[in-house]
Amino acid sequence: MNKSDLVDAIAKSADISKLAAGKALEAVVDSIKLALKNGETVSLIGFGTFKVGERAARKGRNPLTGDTIDIKAAKIPKFSAGKGLKDAVN
Repeated sequence: MNKSDLVDAIAKSADISKLAAGKALEAVVDSIKLALKNGETVSLIGFGTFKVGERAARKGRNPLTGDTIDIKAAKIPKFSAGKGLKDAVN
């Protein structure tokens, strides 16, 4: 399912226009991004939790040349599925 399919499903399920469903989906995604950018955790009970994780700096290897390179530390988004989502999948 891609974004367009998701918008269609939201519109049908909520009995709203595709335009309104698209705006709602964008608002949700943007709100999650902003919260994560600010270091917050977003918990949707029964669905899951979005949070920011830390990846330490490390050494890597350039596959083309074989040279050792430094990879900077980074913040990465993480998602942990909730019990409701796990139960729905199994």
